[in-house]
Amino acid sequence: MTLRERLNELPGLGGTLVYGEPHLTPDGATIITVAAVSSWRGARPVGVFVVHGGEVKWEAAVDASRIVTIGVITGLVAATLGTYAVVKNPPWPNMRFWDIRISTND
Repeated sequence: MTLRERLNELPGLGGTLVYGEPHLTPDGATIITVAAVSSWRGARPVGVFVVHGGEVKWEAAVDASRIVTIGVITGLVAATLGTYAVVKNPPWPNMRFWDIRISTND
């Protein structure tokens, strides 16, 4: 598969893909950066192409802040639902005592 075919496989990602200048490494690999540019999100890295020994390999960029945000939101939702369930129907026994009112007729 050629580099041109690999470039055409990438999805549009909601913006225009911008390819950086090729960088040569000391071991003979060529690295081409890829970023997605959109009008409302700005530029964000998508990944890099690594060309080494006649083979093209795609390395996707990982957005760790997005993964952490999803984890925190999931934890908050789980804690909120758990708290609501315990308040609504507590797992401990019902300890209410009925009021016995004695009326006195004076």
